[in-house]
Amino acid sequence: MQHQIDGSFLDLPLRELADAALSRARQQGAEYADFRLERIRDQHISVRDGVFEGSRDGEDTGFAVRVIHEGTWGFASSVVLTRDEAIRIADQAVDVARVASGMNAERIELADEPVYPDVTYISAYDIDPFTVPDADKVGQLTDWSRRLMAADVVDHVRASLGQVRENKFFANSHGTVTTQQRVRVNPEVEAFASDPETGRMDSMRTLAPPAGRGYEYLTGTGWAWSQELAMIPALLAAKLKAPGVEPGTYDLVVDPSNLWLTIHESIGHATELDRALGYEANYAGTSFATPDKLGTLQYGSEHLNITGDRTVEHGLSTVGYDDEGVATQQWDIVKNGVLTGYQLDRRIARLFGYERSNGCAFADSSSHVPVQRMANVSLQPAVDGPTTMELIGRVENGIYVVGDKSWSIDMQRYNFQFTAQRFFRIVNGKLAGQLRDVAYQATTTDFWGSMEAVGGPSTWVLGGAFNCGKAQPGQVAPVSHGCPSALFRGVRILNTSQESGR
Repeated sequence: MQHQIDGSFLDLPLRELADAALSRARQQGAEYADFRLERIRDQHISVRDGVFEGSRDGEDTGFAVRVIHEGTWGFASSVVLTRDEAIRIADQAVDVARVASGMNAERIELADEPVYPDVTYISAYDIDPFTVPDADKVGQLTDWSRRLMAADVVDHVRASLGQVRENKFFANSHGTVTTQQRVRVNPEVEAFASDPETGRMDSMRTLAPPAGRGYEYLTGTGWAWSQELAMIPALLAAKLKAPGVEPGTYDLVVDPSNLWLTIHESIGHATELDRALGYEANYAGTSFATPDKLGTLQYGSEHLNITGDRTVEHGLSTVGYDDEGVATQQWDIVKNGVLTGYQLDRRIARLFGYERSNGCAFADSSSHVPVQRMANVSLQPAVDGPTTMELIGRVENGIYVVGDKSWSIDMQRYNFQFTAQRFFRIVNGKLAGQLRDVAYQATTTDFWGSMEAVGGPSTWVLGGAFNCGKAQPGQVAPVSHGCPSALFRGVRILNTSQESGR
């Protein structure tokens, strides 16, 4: 469905403020300046046990001016949308650069980028969720909850919907002007149960990932909600009775609903070039995948083909132009197991000798400076690859891993441990009931090196999260990770109850 940029956003004095700010920055001697005005509307609705629990609505509107003055960044922002304020904020950004210049050890230069004089981008969705009455949203969550509550095994149900509509207007002193609108939704349903005989309590959550879609996602476009909800009670009942895993070494078939998070933590963050160079260390450190290893590091097996992509349809990190006016694109990060690329913004691209950024600058609000943020980092399927069940059929003694849960990774993105929502024992190529208390543990290169096969396109799913954290002050960004099911040989498995001393 063809949409238009929200008219109430276009009615804001976008160009007037941009012209005033950029003109003032140039008068003050800025070598470069950009202006970003954005409005972010978000809503979160929650239902507990089929009863409306609460909702939260927010709207954040403001603008920012960023400059390079005498080779130093300056930044300032405001929520007052007047011409005089735009001029004042431009002055303030230049003043910040002047004060900071004495502390700046490296002259800031940006990689080149073509000029885009007046371009518009709107993400792919059918129904803007903010046009849907709240009563309908609550009704949908309530219906899902009551379906699960009807099962004897289910004690409680939590259902929620997060949604965001993001509008951004960007202009820089080179002549680029972009106007964009993105919509994303994050529905979740989780059932809770207990076993009166053992006192054991557990839960099971839907596997549906957040998506760059509209409200149609909740009504059957892109996910089979009714089918999944119908399966949860029996799966949860079996999970409560499941035996704990015997620690050891197992072959794993990892479902996309779990593997996306392993990609995010061990590849996505590790190949942010600012982190690999040591310029970024917040939120879990730097990276073992340093630039001296580019083109030589055997990141994984020959089946490991990872792309960065800010263009994939319905991706949470998908956008037309980043927050530095760079047209977004797709590129290789790992090719046939070898590290071949990084995620870049314009400054880091020029610093490392790249001709062009690949469009990874993002700020989560007008009050924050753009930083290098993660693209949709995805594992590519095998063109004629097997189905998930065919991968399971290759395993004699193993575990099928489904759904994300907890994780831990070290300060170099190298040693890690992941758990999941659901674990199924594999015996002689067949599923043989659930297991519990399972965690898989490895180093990044050992784990990806043990990947013997990836599934075909029919197994590929675009997972992801609304809340990837980075920077200081902290920012959050939405990001997706597509991947097929994959087979790993000889992975170490821990029993989490035994490890915790229970």
